Amino acid sequence: MPEVPEVEALREFLDGQLVGKEIVRVLPLTINALKTYDPPLSALEGATVTAIARHGKYLDIVAGDAGLHLAVHLARAGWLRWKDSFPPEPPRPGKGPLALRVVLGEGDGFDLTEAGTTKRLAVHLVRDPADVPGIARLGPDPLDDSFDRDAFARLLAGERRQIKGALRDQSLIAGIGNAYSDEILHAAKMSPFKPVKNLSEDEITVLYEVMRSTLREAVERSRGVAAGRLKAEKKSGLRVHGRAGEPCPVCGDTIREVSFSDSSLQYCPTCQTGGKPLADRRMSRLLK
Repeated sequence: MPEVPEVEALREFLDGQLVGKEIVRVLPLTINALKTYDPPLSALEGATVTAIARHGKYLDIVAGDAGLHLAVHLARAGWLRWKDSFPPEPPRPGKGPLALRVVLGEGDGFDLTEAGTTKRLAVHLVRDPADVPGIARLGPDPLDDSFDRDAFARLLAGERRQIKGALRDQSLIAGIGNAYSDEILHAAKMSPFKPVKNLSEDEITVLYEVMRSTLREAVERSRGVAAGRLKAEKKSGLRVHGRAGEPCPVCGDTIREVSFSDSSLQYCPTCQTGGKPLADRRMSRLLK
């Protein structure tokens, strides 16, 4: 799933490609992707794109004098594919991975696609981003200049969850998912199952600093990369996530995995759990 670094890179890419251009056609190709009906997508046709914003994992394309917002969440298997031109015949709805097509006045534009059979890509056309429930509930952005160490500590106060789950909660902190939570915890040398309430003040400081540096470095790696190559760039930059069985780049120990019903996490025992492997079963706990 695209997280803060990839969505931020897409935002910067679209800022250079879309702003100032007129939208001439918006073609919804799968009914389940469109989550709103008022205003209709046709309200975008003839509007000029004025800005591109990001809210956590959401892209926000702002267009027209009325400031309509086309908010897109790519979910786990969605992606944005830039096109310099399109075939003259419009695509057939419901065929293949295409979910939405946006065509600009110069003949270029983009497709939103989603692979697989589980369709979770979401498109909202709203007058205010806060009208999108997923955006309205977002916590602070971890890269925002106003999000300092003390603000982070206040968010964690009273938390009873494990660190991994807290970092992934979009209502607590916006934009961090499965991959970068693994990367942050590896860099911080913390077990994904450590309870937040057990963090010392020094550990909160370390976690905050590592979270910011890990995400900023990933944004820098992604900056300037063409949209079609961002997924590969993300994978190449990850040190532990998705690398079970490979040596840890820090200590050389074998990266381990814990699998759940619909996801998995990766970690280094030597770096993060005092050399102890985590039980690979649902509701895993540190082996005693």
